[in-house]
Amino acid sequence: MKLLTVDTIKQAQDKLYTYAQHILPRTEKITIEHAVGRVLAQDAAAQENVPDFYRSTVDGYAVKATDTQGASESIPTFLRIVEEVQIGHPAKSTIKSGECVYVPTGGMLPAGADAMVMIEYTEAFSDDEIAVYESVAQGKCVVTPGEDVKQGATVVKKGTVLKAEHIGALASAGVWEIEVFVPWTVSIISTGDELIAPNEKLSLGQVRDVNTWSLNAMATDCGFKVVRCIKVKDDEALFRAELENAKKDSDVVLTSGGSSQGKKDMTNDVMDSVCDEGTFTHGLSIKPGKPTILAFDKASSTFMIGLPGHPVASLTVFHALVVNLWKNVTHQPQQKPLIAKMETNVAGAPGKTTFMLAKTYINYETGELMVKPVQAKSGLINSMVDTDGYIEIDMNKEGLKKGEAVLVYRFGI
Repeated sequence: MKLLTVDTIKQAQDKLYTYAQHILPRTEKITIEHAVGRVLAQDAAAQENVPDFYRSTVDGYAVKATDTQGASESIPTFLRIVEEVQIGHPAKSTIKSGECVYVPTGGMLPAGADAMVMIEYTEAFSDDEIAVYESVAQGKCVVTPGEDVKQGATVVKKGTVLKAEHIGALASAGVWEIEVFVPWTVSIISTGDELIAPNEKLSLGQVRDVNTWSLNAMATDCGFKVVRCIKVKDDEALFRAELENAKKDSDVVLTSGGSSQGKKDMTNDVMDSVCDEGTFTHGLSIKPGKPTILAFDKASSTFMIGLPGHPVASLTVFHALVVNLWKNVTHQPQQKPLIAKMETNVAGAPGKTTFMLAKTYINYETGELMVKPVQAKSGLINSMVDTDGYIEIDMNKEGLKKGEAVLVYRFGI
């Protein structure tokens, strides 16, 4: 086994990024009907102008703006109706001075028209003539070709996690097929003789397997494809066999438990032996989460991440390392943290970066966003339920003071 020094969180992130150059995510082409939640791998360009014609934003009459100058409720202008445009069909007329065309909302303006008069400001004078009671300027209630998006312009940028609004924008620009990153595959292995599943009967001394399901949920939410979730007894041969099996189809293997210095904690030794690049980090200078192990197998292009057994520490380290790495290699913009003021003083841990759960709220007297640190033991998962994320206390700071502005990092992508 290699003798390794404890890394800072930044050193661990840098090492992961270096090794990740061997397993940069592949890309694939899919249609937008299956694209929600995927990460765009190339800028998506508009295939056409949006809109592709002069379009009305109101129900009313297409006119020459000069024909309406001086029109008012007391002195209307009279125009002859030469066509009624049907929605979804092109306008056929070319209007001349003194003429108008009825156009529904979203319909196409006829040639020669340069403005719309809302139907509320008109009145039928005969079957083919209207009175106009409003003076309109050129371009009134009209969207011009390419005003929303011009053909060839970027609609959605590379690195975007696609949501409903992005799909809508792509559809409007005639984009049907896009290139996205293929999610990394993840295996989750929780170790411990004491662990039982949520649907098993609990005996004295046993604990529910929390990490498997919380890590599965966060990994899925952050865009990974979880291919297996298993729990293993504290048996080195079984553990080794599961790691070897997971290497065959996983880009990332997450294990939880077995990373501290207890007599059954064999994670580091086994990971170091099954990975050709071995273990490159054994311990982080953070709290909670010090017993974290990082290894890489170049032959199978697999990361192995030994997470702490405590649920809060496990999720926090996974988010700070693996989710952060995925965002970097898929060119996603880093999530902007919230800026809030500390509700109270809180102590740090000298020599360690401290991650502390936090709850934000509005102080309605001052209008300021406040943050309340949630000081809970890392083994108590329910402390995370009513929190918005975590705050970070630098290893060189004694703590944070009441009223100090801090960054609140939210869980998730």
